[in-house]
Amino acid sequence: MAEGTEPSREDVAERVRREVDRAIKRNIKGLEFLTAGRQEVGAMKKELVHREGTAMLYRFTPIVDEIYRVPLLIVSPPSNKGYIFDLAPGQSMVEYLLQRGFDVFNLDWAPPRHDESHLGLSDYVDRFIPDSMARIEEITGERDVTLAGYCMGGTLATIHAALHMGEGKANRIRNLLLFATPIDFATMRLFQKWADQRHFDVDMMVDRLGVIPPELMLGAFDLARPANRTAGRMHLWTNMWNDEFVRSYRMFDRWAAETLPVPGEYFREQIKKLMWDNGLVNDRLEIAGRMAHLSAITCPILNIIAQHDHVVSREAAGPLMTLTGSTDREEIISKGGHVSLVAGPAALRRLWPLIDDWLGKRSV
Repeated sequence: MAEGTEPSREDVAERVRREVDRAIKRNIKGLEFLTAGRQEVGAMKKELVHREGTAMLYRFTPIVDEIYRVPLLIVSPPSNKGYIFDLAPGQSMVEYLLQRGFDVFNLDWAPPRHDESHLGLSDYVDRFIPDSMARIEEITGERDVTLAGYCMGGTLATIHAALHMGEGKANRIRNLLLFATPIDFATMRLFQKWADQRHFDVDMMVDRLGVIPPELMLGAFDLARPANRTAGRMHLWTNMWNDEFVRSYRMFDRWAAETLPVPGEYFREQIKKLMWDNGLVNDRLEIAGRMAHLSAITCPILNIIAQHDHVVSREAAGPLMTLTGSTDREEIISKGGHVSLVAGPAALRRLWPLIDDWLGKRSV
C-alpha cells in the first residue's frame, strides 16, 4: 500500500485477522506458561564431594582429556543457588569452562537450619572455604587453586584471600576471579537507605527470626528497581510466542524465586561490618580476632563488572583495583546487568572468551 493512501477493506481485514491470531497465540502460550512445571536447569554432570553443614562442594565432571593444573573453585552467594553458573546447554559458564579444559568446583549452599542461625562471616571465610580447598587438594593433588566468586560469594572469597594469602598457608590462592563483587558498601546507596542505621534494628530482627527469610532479601532488590518485576512480566507477555525467550525467562525466574534464607549472624555481620562500617575499604574488618587487609592480597586479580549493574556498581567493585597488593590486576567492564555476567548466551560471546584467555595463562 502506497504511503498516504487509504487502506483497502481487504488490508483492514488482514490486519484484524493477524492481530486476532497473535492474541490467540499469546493467550495459549500464557496458559502453557502458567500451568507448566518448574523449568529444568543444569547442563553438566557434577558430584557432591564434600558436605559440611550448609556448605556443599560440587565437582563438575571434566569433559576433555587435558585439563589445566590449577583447579577453579567458584563460591556462590549464600543467598542464591549455584545453578546460575550452569543454567542450560549454551547458557552455562561451567559448560564453557569445562570445554576449555578447566577443572571446575562450586561451593554451593543449602538453606540453613534454625540451629545454624549462629553461622557468621568467620564460618564462611575461615571454615567453609578453606575446608573446600583442602578437599580439592585431596582430589586433585594440587595446593594451588583459583578462587572465584560472584556477588557476595566474591566478597567472601576476597575476605578469605585477605586473611589467608601467603605461601605458608595450607592452600595457596593462585588467582582471584571476581564477578560483580561488592567491596565499597558505602557506594551501594539504595541498600544503604534500606539498612539505614537510624531506623534498621538488625539486632532485634536477627534475635527474633534467627534465620533471615528470603523474602527480606528479595524486598531489598525490589527497592533497588521497584518497576523491574512489572516490566519483566510485560516483556514476557510481549514475547510470549517466542519459545526460546520464554524458556530463558523461566530459568532466570526460577533462580530468583529460589532465593535462600541466610543465617542470622551472617546477616547481622554483613549489615554491621560491611554495610555500616564499610570494613574492607576502611581497613578495619575483624574476623575472629584477625584483620582482613585488602593490601595482603598479592595474587593476580581479574575483576569483572557489569556496565548496567543495578546491584553492584563499578564504584562498589572498584577498590579491588586500588586497595589490593597485587601487581597483576585487570578489570573488565562487560555490557549487561548483574546476572548476565555469569549466565546467558551474550556472556558466552563477549565475556567468557576473555576469562578463558586471562585464566588459561595463569592456570598452568
